[in-house]
Amino acid sequence: MERFVSKSFSSTHFLHNSLIANLVGVRLALALLVMSLLAMPLLSGNAQARDYQFFDAEIHYQDAKQATDGMDFLLENMEKASIEKALITGFSVTKKWASSSPRRPFSYGADDAPVYWYSATDMLVYDAVKSLPEREQSRFYPFITGFNPTDLNAVDHIERLLKRDPGFWKGIGEVFTRHDLLSAMIEGERPLAHHPALMRVYQLAAKYGLPVMLHSNLTSPVMKEFIYLPELELALETNPKTTFIWAHAGLSDAITLQQTVEGLPELVAELLGKYQNLNILLSWTVVDALYDAEGVPKTDWLEVVKSYPNRFVIGSDVVGGFSPLKETMDHFRPFLDALPEEVAHRVASTNLLQWLP
Repeated sequence: MERFVSKSFSSTHFLHNSLIANLVGVRLALALLVMSLLAMPLLSGNAQARDYQFFDAEIHYQDAKQATDGMDFLLENMEKASIEKALITGFSVTKKWASSSPRRPFSYGADDAPVYWYSATDMLVYDAVKSLPEREQSRFYPFITGFNPTDLNAVDHIERLLKRDPGFWKGIGEVFTRHDLLSAMIEGERPLAHHPALMRVYQLAAKYGLPVMLHSNLTSPVMKEFIYLPELELALETNPKTTFIWAHAGLSDAITLQQTVEGLPELVAELLGKYQNLNILLSWTVVDALYDAEGVPKTDWLEVVKSYPNRFVIGSDVVGGFSPLKETMDHFRPFLDALPEEVAHRVASTNLLQWLP
């Protein structure tokens, strides 16, 4: 009997606990359901507000070997990365395969052989874009880059291309000047932002209403002062009617890897206030400078962009290979999300259009 009573009590106790557990579970499930329903409008609102359609402001169709993944692969990866439009250009130098090199170099920094200016890079871009249906062609904004910026004849080469197919080319660049390792490997005279040959190019750009994308480092890998800044400022001062897009805000790999560049956001703000013809392309190594060690967007960079919301664009800076497009553009999202919505969409997609012909 005791065994029977004990068994009945245990069964009743188990049933009681199960009912309580079920009631608690139901209440918890209802509470979670209500919380999720309340949160859904907020989440969907944020997703809609930050559904970026990017205008990638820097795609190099070829690399330093003038090799490319091709237009079909580029378009496929643009779709994955939500890139609606793209500034497309070639690569103005090509790597020499010297007889002293035991194998073909895979990049301009693979060995100590020099690089040289390569004008055919523009025709490779031209043929690639022209091979597309008209609707797809309209997504690309080609820039001329295949000229020697130390040659006073460069302006004539550019104008021949402009007249060959009027309206096709939308700008000039990326023009390589101070570019640490790359500029050190260029055969012949070193290009500078204020070189007399480039001054003529800037004047031609103003005549046709074309922006110029300029790569001009602020300093060398071993110096902390902005020793090359006067070269950039002279170009800006002398050509107030030329629209400049300053690539990477004066940074490059060798600079950011070997030293900490301090005061750059403050300098960028000062230059933007001083020169109305200056705009900033946030791409390549400057992307990492936008975040702190924990990956949080830096307040100083956010404030500069908010102060000059029409003067910044972003770009992937892919070079001939297009697999990294989505990952690269996604890297901008936390920074863009930290900006006011309207400013974020300007930087992500619309600012570049106002500088183009």
